[in-house]
Amino acid sequence: MAAKSQLCSIWLGSETGILKGVSLSKKQAFNFCEMSHLSRDQEVCVMAWGDTYESEVLVGCVNGTVRTFSTDKGIFTGSRECGDPSQGRFTGLAVTDSSWITCVESGLVKVWKEGSTESDTVEINAGSGICRMRQNPSQKHHVATGGKENPLKVWDLEKPDKAIFTAKNVAHDWLDLRVPVWVRDIGFIPDSDKIVTCTGHQQVHVYDPSTPQRRPVMEAKFGEYPLTALSLPASQGTVVVGNTHGELAILDLRKGLVRGCLKGLAGSVRGLQCHPSLPLVASCGLDRFLRVHSLEDRSLQHKVYLKSRLNCVLLSSRELESSTDVTGDVEEVKAEDEKDEDEIWDTMETVTEKSKKRIAQEEEEVVTGGKEKKKRKVAKK
Repeated sequence: MAAKSQLCSIWLGSETGILKGVSLSKKQAFNFCEMSHLSRDQEVCVMAWGDTYESEVLVGCVNGTVRTFSTDKGIFTGSRECGDPSQGRFTGLAVTDSSWITCVESGLVKVWKEGSTESDTVEINAGSGICRMRQNPSQKHHVATGGKENPLKVWDLEKPDKAIFTAKNVAHDWLDLRVPVWVRDIGFIPDSDKIVTCTGHQQVHVYDPSTPQRRPVMEAKFGEYPLTALSLPASQGTVVVGNTHGELAILDLRKGLVRGCLKGLAGSVRGLQCHPSLPLVASCGLDRFLRVHSLEDRSLQHKVYLKSRLNCVLLSSRELESSTDVTGDVEEVKAEDEKDEDEIWDTMETVTEKSKKRIAQEEEEVVTGGKEKKKRKVAKK
């Protein structure tokens, strides 16, 4: 398994609890899990790198556990209970100073220090209905939260008593009605204090906490369906957004215009991430495909079918197609989600030969039809 995991440059989490690794150089996909112990409670909600060397992948599951996967060894090396399933599923996972940061739908943000118990954790109540928590890459102790009727808030984990920034809703619409709040994803714009969000009402907002203005400094709209994910490319000035109908678009953050669309998706976008240094973006969702698009000419570079519905994607910072020197033979894992396939086959109707009763009914219809035709001819005469 170590030889296989070292080849992978893209990691994905599925609804069935399978951690999937994809090697674009070898054009292979691998499963990293125990097939005999699979359950819906292990559905992968969020993923994050466990260290700066990208030797560990943290996997947050629906049952409240965070599992640690070693990319060097190709096995899960540990797990930790970091949440209560009654509080909702994970909406964010991050690492800072050997501590884990978790957030659940109920709005409970916790900082889990290494070796500490649950009573020693730092807790923040960000409000209910949280859809996403993101960490500021340049300031690791700053996180942002947002959700349904829960506006964008920025928190300092060193001063968790109060949010250092709370966004204000946009002005009322042309009918003087309040615009609902529904933050679905958040991103920190590099080399600035600005924050970009996408909403379930097709909006893309840019906030600037360094100014006294708490309302968006830029607002744009895309499509007719709820936006689900966003990611910031390495080249500044744009953002990639995806919605529930599989539409991906590149938006200009200065003018709020659509620069272009990325085609090929067939289902809701669940995971979206741009490469930190290359003009590439990876996406996954309900259509079970991993797709890698080029941001320069918007062409589809890679497309991999992974058999399970996918929730999140995690890219390595190295070259996605770079080949790693690995000793030993590498074989593609072909054991996929057999439970899902069995469920699909069980729900399908079996095609059998026509029953005797059905054949008799068809013969009666033919006979009665012939009698009606004869009656019509007699009536015409």
